[in-house]
Amino acid sequence: MKKIATLILIGCAAMNLTFAQDTKSTNNEENEAKSAVTKLNLDEAVKYALKNSRTLKSNDIDLEIKARASKYSWNVFMPNIQATGTMSRATEYSPSNYATSKAFGGIFSASSDPVLQAAGTKLLNSPTDYQNEEDRWSVIGGVSVGLNLSLAYIQQIRAAKANYEVGKISWEQSSNETVVSIKKLFYGLLIQQENLKIQKTTLENARQRYNQANTNFSNGSIPKIQMLQAQVNYENSKPNVEDAERSFRQQIDTFAFLIGLPVGTDIELEGSIEPVYIEANADELLEKYKNASLDIQSLQMNIKALKMQLSALNLSSYTPALSLNYSWQPVYMGKAFSFTGDIGNDDKWYDSGSFSATLAWNLTNMLPFSSNRQKAADLKANIAKLELTMETVQENQKIQVRTAVDTLNQAKEQIDSMNRTLEVAQENYDMSARQYRNGTMELLDLRDAENSLNQTKLGLLSKKMSYISALMDLETTLHTTLTK
Repeated sequence: MKKIATLILIGCAAMNLTFAQDTKSTNNEENEAKSAVTKLNLDEAVKYALKNSRTLKSNDIDLEIKARASKYSWNVFMPNIQATGTMSRATEYSPSNYATSKAFGGIFSASSDPVLQAAGTKLLNSPTDYQNEEDRWSVIGGVSVGLNLSLAYIQQIRAAKANYEVGKISWEQSSNETVVSIKKLFYGLLIQQENLKIQKTTLENARQRYNQANTNFSNGSIPKIQMLQAQVNYENSKPNVEDAERSFRQQIDTFAFLIGLPVGTDIELEGSIEPVYIEANADELLEKYKNASLDIQSLQMNIKALKMQLSALNLSSYTPALSLNYSWQPVYMGKAFSFTGDIGNDDKWYDSGSFSATLAWNLTNMLPFSSNRQKAADLKANIAKLELTMETVQENQKIQVRTAVDTLNQAKEQIDSMNRTLEVAQENYDMSARQYRNGTMELLDLRDAENSLNQTKLGLLSKKMSYISALMDLETTLHTTLTK
């Protein structure tokens, strides 16, 4: 029996040790899970988005392409250098065709081309078939250099650089849009997070009121119906909190995806919605920043680039182009395959070269119905369209600035008013809560006071968000910073 008792004690000790280890391991995992929370404030979220945004990475590639095109646009002045090497084998010579071959031999021998001269010499001096295999072969080399010069190239280079400037403006626009979108999402999540906190506070208040009502009912100080009302109020608040939590988690996942974090990352937002107020006058802002808008700058640069392309097209139509060419052609028709060591010593090398300068002018391109002139007409039409778009954007800018300034002024007045309303709503709720605890107020009246307080808090946050959003839109439209 002692042995059995000893074994039982040992087994229990082992089970306790195993349970302790499992508990320790579970606690460690929970601590690691808690430490895995990613805390983000507004600036960190923006920096992370700028670093990991797939849209911006794609725009980086587009900008790199235009930068490379601008950097090496001068390569239109590079000469075209080509080196060739040819080895050819003559076919069988037929004695029956000797007379014809001799006639062609005379023609070939009179040619200025060394290859044809050599072929003609063979035709004249070979009344029989080739005697040796090496006599059938010839080696021809060639080097040619060509350079085309046109006044249109200068405008093409300038147009490439203008396109690069357009690309830089487009990249900056995309970057600004990303920053504004992330900021608005961040503030929107802060409002949703605050709403969740308010609903959790409301749920906790409902729970405490239910516990108090249950205790008072047990003591016989209140009727059962009041206890049941408190219980129903508490139970009805639970689904609202659960829905708010689920919606908030979904929005956090979307936010993580947009800034480049893995979906499912546990993010804790840090920050508050406190706008920086400014004094804004629409007319003064338009006068000061009317040409600072990136939309206007982009249109101006696009018009400039198209005008350069049109100028290049006109120069190519109405001015001639200069073409410089040089070629060198060595030919060997000796015993290249005899392996006797006589290569280069049997006087079978031929050498020729030439240099030419050609002034070419395509007169067809000057005709009004030619494809060249039609392209010029299309460019003029596109320039006219962009100029109309410019006028539209400038007028739309006025509307956007005036709308944003009106929103700022109205939101500021509403924020001041709702701050005063919040003080009243908070005082009303505190008094109602005391009266309910003292039994001098009904639960429904207390709930009305609490709902009014919550709505005022969320309404104030919404108006602050409206002010911040309008200010960001105004700064984006004017491409400037209005806050210090």
